[in-house]
Amino acid sequence: MLVARPLRPDRQLKPVIRRVLLSLALASAACPLALAAEPAQLDATVVRAYNIASGPLGATLSSFAVDADIALSFQPSITEGLTSPGLWGTYSTQEAVTRLLAGSGLEMVARNDGSYTLVLRQVTLPETAVDGTDRRTDSLPTVYPGGQVASGARLGILGNRDVMDAPFSISTYTSALIKDQQAVTVGDVLERDSSVRSTGQAGGIVDSFFIRGFPVGEGNLGELAFDGVYGVASNYRVFTEYAERIEVVKGPGALLYGMSPNSAVGGVINVVPKRSLDEDLSRFTARYALNTQLGGHLDISRRFGEERRFGVRINGSVQQGDTAIDKQSREVDVGAISLDYQGDRLRTTLDLISQKEQFNAASRPFLIAPGVPIPSAANGRTSVSQEWGWAETRDKSALLGGEYDLNDALTVFAHAGGGKSDVARMSDQTPTIINAAGDTSSIPGYYKFEVQRYTVDAGARLRFDTGPVSHSTALQVTRYRDELSRGIISGPALLSNIYHPVDRQKPSIATPDTPKISESELSGVALADTLSVLDERLQVTVGVRKQNIKSDNYNAAGAVTTSYDKSDTTPMFGVVAKPWDHVAFYYNYIEGLSKGDIAPSAASNAGEIFSPYVSRQQEVGVKIDYGSFTSTLALFQIKKPSGELSSGVFSVQGEQRNRGVELNLFGEIAHGTRLLGGVTLLDGELTKTGVAANRGNKPVGVPDVQANLWVEWDTPGVEGLTLTSGAIYTASQYVNQANTQALDAWTRIDVGVRYATRIAERPTTLRAAVQNVLDREYWSGVASYGAFSQGSPRTLLLSATIDF
Repeated sequence: MLVARPLRPDRQLKPVIRRVLLSLALASAACPLALAAEPAQLDATVVRAYNIASGPLGATLSSFAVDADIALSFQPSITEGLTSPGLWGTYSTQEAVTRLLAGSGLEMVARNDGSYTLVLRQVTLPETAVDGTDRRTDSLPTVYPGGQVASGARLGILGNRDVMDAPFSISTYTSALIKDQQAVTVGDVLERDSSVRSTGQAGGIVDSFFIRGFPVGEGNLGELAFDGVYGVASNYRVFTEYAERIEVVKGPGALLYGMSPNSAVGGVINVVPKRSLDEDLSRFTARYALNTQLGGHLDISRRFGEERRFGVRINGSVQQGDTAIDKQSREVDVGAISLDYQGDRLRTTLDLISQKEQFNAASRPFLIAPGVPIPSAANGRTSVSQEWGWAETRDKSALLGGEYDLNDALTVFAHAGGGKSDVARMSDQTPTIINAAGDTSSIPGYYKFEVQRYTVDAGARLRFDTGPVSHSTALQVTRYRDELSRGIISGPALLSNIYHPVDRQKPSIATPDTPKISESELSGVALADTLSVLDERLQVTVGVRKQNIKSDNYNAAGAVTTSYDKSDTTPMFGVVAKPWDHVAFYYNYIEGLSKGDIAPSAASNAGEIFSPYVSRQQEVGVKIDYGSFTSTLALFQIKKPSGELSSGVFSVQGEQRNRGVELNLFGEIAHGTRLLGGVTLLDGELTKTGVAANRGNKPVGVPDVQANLWVEWDTPGVEGLTLTSGAIYTASQYVNQANTQALDAWTRIDVGVRYATRIAERPTTLRAAVQNVLDREYWSGVASYGAFSQGSPRTLLLSATIDF
């Protein structure tokens, strides 16, 4: 049976072919209607409890038919490309079918033999050409069974790509995983990824990461993309209330997204914002975390107007109380509004975000004096931060986006937006451990940072054929600008101890001014084309981006001290070959771009401006889709140059090379049993360095092994009850390039339980989890500058979600 299915923008057919397929689909759908003159009237009296995860509609319906004890058959192609939100709670059979098929364009009809089948809803079509363009070309890729991971991601200029069609290693974590994990920040979500390690502190004010052994988000310029655009996501921490999905594209992404504001090359983290849903949603989640952190999150979605073309999604949350860390309290306020219009050809979106986070006694990372062996970590709830210390971060962001289909083949798009971050804190600077007994010395200070970011882009996507070759071509121009202002006033040194913290008197420190210290502009133009043959079994992507980097640094008087104005070109080449429907082999060569250095004043060539650093990745891999779960294997190598001062001369002579193997598995391995995990083996090496003794050493913060495994099991004895467990393992890491000081390997184990039911006829989910159930004491991660963080203490998390 031939049927019509939603076409992705890069797979649209010519109008004549679309009309033929749609006519055949309607004709074939009429066959079952001959067996049943009207939609099935399913039993509305028999009520059952269901716990069916979101995922592809076909798989979800198959699970439902087994649970509902009905015979259901349908052509698999009729549900291809469609997803279901899943089904949790107690429903009659009729209610269950209504919810599962909502917004699908399908209905269930009865056959004469008592079984059921699916058909397209009957519609009356005008006698005009049918436009096969999906009105919502930004619609999200489907999710795998289990609902935790999506089947694709947005690859910057290349647009949405299925994981089997992407010549990269990608991971996309869904809102279902975010809710069930009780993740508060993006850092919490990425604990599920073996390629990613958090270098931020539990109870700290900044989230930062290593991806494939390279730092992301360590500076004062935010490096997370929002809806595929830099300059909008909050600088220091992104909360999950307004995130529909968190995407991780591994490896340098200069061609895909443009140069990262702070020159990250290990990968790109993209936050996909929540947008209005086809079905109305009113949802409230209550939260509790040790010690007395209480909070609530409201999520409302509505569509209005003719054909429900206008949409609004509102998310708001508050959280406050004492944390599991001694002396520490935290208050968070988040508000986000997403507006959209979905027309036949025009689609627009507007995202507005405001968030504030306040800490008392925020955690800080540690440094260690040279030659001092790293002591064992204290318990995660022990804090050396002074009780009088405080921190406040405020972020406001906005992004306006739109796209317009000039015709079936050509779409133009544009974005404009930006954000502002204000940070003020009175606290210890990074404490330095000065001996094996764990004594510390730190400099308290009053710190203020102000960051303003602006971004704009425009481009076009064109789909056309040249003989047997199909093309998906994209052109994009971008401009990003930021301004950083900063003021610091320090006080006298404080002494304490990591095991037995000492309370010290609050120093008297004046409020600092915040003069502008730097201004940067990143602009560029990119062109990419994906060529497909053999029904997309062979795809070749080529692209190039011309990137210009301009920046000025200022002294306290506002005078320019150093200026930088350089440009470079970064290419990309990728191949995907699918010899079988469920297997894809891929290869990519892609480059990253980092701002080159200016020789410091201590160098004999002070002031010399160096060209941008070009990082190079080569990667080869295989992806296997087993239907209900998927596994991927990737082998990669990334080389990143760096500048060094040697013998009084500053030059580009350093290089870090990371080689690695990544194995990932996600999906439902058996009915009711889901796995999400992976192993990353890293071989990091300082291949070039000005200090001869360091050549061949391991880079700071790059362990040999990173492993994750998370399991969910739906208990057969109690409907709606799910048990969860997970573990994170990280091997030993060095904190200095001389490789004389290292953190011990560590393992953290979490456990949890989830129960989906109905209370007062409202779908309700109750969740409980314990992080670090064994209360393991460990140092969790190392930043590129050698600062390391204390691991999380044992923490209880509770939440309850109800739809009303």
